[in-house]
Amino acid sequence: MNRAHIEQLVRDSLRRQVGGMGRSRISGPNPLVVNISARHCHLSQSAVETLFGKGHQLTPKKWLYQEGQYAAEESVTLIGPRSRVISNLRILGPCRDFNQVELAYTDAISLGFDIPTRNSGDIKGTPGCMLMGPAGFLKMQEGVIRAAPHVHMAPEDAAFYGVENKSFMKLKIGGALGVTFDRIFVRVDPSFKLEVHIDTDEGNSCGFGPDVPCELVR
Repeated sequence: MNRAHIEQLVRDSLRRQVGGMGRSRISGPNPLVVNISARHCHLSQSAVETLFGKGHQLTPKKWLYQEGQYAAEESVTLIGPRSRVISNLRILGPCRDFNQVELAYTDAISLGFDIPTRNSGDIKGTPGCMLMGPAGFLKMQEGVIRAAPHVHMAPEDAAFYGVENKSFMKLKIGGALGVTFDRIFVRVDPSFKLEVHIDTDEGNSCGFGPDVPCELVR
């Protein structure tokens, strides 16, 4: 096994663990991670029980980069307005106090949705959908969105970059295309690790991958 092969195995392992980590040009108090967030849903405990049965609890399958967050073993089927479906839509835990489905724009077009770009939790006036699980159906009156690109950071990161909670930053992606995202929504909390989330459409559009340099700027 030569060196190139070993390096490729290491890169593949990192990609599986964190979903696509770029290389930051800036050395702040904490390392910057940029991850591609695939389509998924967040559910309340009541919704989980409707879909999987009374008393059912989500089972962690893979722990995510943010502390305490995980992709669950459980998944659901999403039924769109054109009766087209997405099977195995992953649930992210732990449970929240609202139900929300996050899709990429191409997912929405395929399903027949006209969805807005929103920050997580801002679901008023958004389209609803039907979710199907092994124990029943859940009709969501609202909650289907395209998640706005955003960054999680701790207060020391906010101080380093000179930004505040609910402000905006830019994310510069290097590589062959050299794309800049101008409106990265900032979320600051002591529990957060420094991580940017973009969706699959955004990641594909800029050729993002583990070896692509990236930089957060004001």
